Formats: sequence, structure tokens, C-alpha cells
Amino acid sequence: MFKYQVNEDLYLRMYTVDDAAALYHLIEESRDHLKEWLAWVDYNTDVEASKEWIQGTFKGVVETGGYPKTLAIIYQDELVGTVGFNEVNRTHKYASIGYWLSEKNQKKGIITEACRAIVTYGFSDIGLNRIEIRAASGNKKSRAIPERLGFHEEGILRQIELVNEEFYDHVVYSMLAEDWKRKHDG
Repeated sequence: MFKYQVNEDLYLRMYTVDDAAALYHLIEESRDHLKEWLAWVDYNTDVEASKEWIQGTFKGVVETGGYPKTLAIIYQDELVGTVGFNEVNRTHKYASIGYWLSEKNQKKGIITEACRAIVTYGFSDIGLNRIEIRAASGNKKSRAIPERLGFHEEGILRQIELVNEEFYDHVVYSMLAEDWKRKHDG
């Protein structure tokens, strides 16, 4: 099974159907926290819904040409969230990443390190040229991640996402492979 070690306490790995109960319970305990910014939370209503979602992630391996697209974030041997490619365009070598973290695991640097790892993985292993992160303009915690990682703010997509009957603007951030390499090799 694919495993990407980030540090001593943190690694990323593919989901398995055995993760369904843990995933559902993680979402359930953070439901109010997650629901503020993520429309999909209302659709994950039981363990079976989590299992179906996990099974759907297996198709991502095909979309990327054999690389995992959606990864479980494991911190101190516990599932704490998800990071992955929302979209991968193999022809033009770009992707958009998304992430979420349980409420109780906030403010530990986990999501920043998980995103740093998947960006490195995308450029080094998949051969991407461009990676985007989009975050709701009002979601300061989510926007802090690409800013912390040195992504370039490109602009705003107006009213691009409907969450809780409200349209949200997204701020678009990008990183190019050459810029990432320069930041991390020099």
C-alpha cells in the first residue's frame, strides 16, 4: 500500500475500506466545524456513505496514471483528515488540491506539513508542472496554508461554490514546479 512518510509522527496513505468507520466518526465529531466550509459534509451520513466515498477514491489512481489521488492523513497512528488532488489534468500537468482536518487536531502544523508533502509528491513523483489551492475567501485558516507554503495568489473566482445555501468566492493560489524546486533546493 502507498505510504508517504512526512515526519516521525505524520504520514499519508491511501484509504482502505477498513477506514470507513474511523472516517465517519472523525467527520461526525467535527461535523459542525467542517460544515461551515465544506458542502460534502451533509452527504456523509453514516459508515456506509464513508465506505462508498472511499471506494470512489480508488478511481483516482486511474485518473493520475497510477498514483494515489486521495490520501488519509495519519498523525500519531490515528486518522485525522484528508489531503488529495480534487482534479488532475495529465495532459496539461496541473492539479488542484484540497484538504480538511478534524477540529481536535487543529493548530499542530499537521495540515501544512501534509500539504507540503502532497505538493512535493505532485511535482516529484507525478510530474506536475502546476498545483492550485482554492480556498473560500472568508476561510482564513484554509487560506493560511498556501500562503505559508509560498503559493502565489492569483485572484478570486466569484461565487464559485454553494455551501449551506450561500455562495462563496474562492481565492486561487498556485505554485509552479520550478518555483517549488527553487524554494526547496536553494
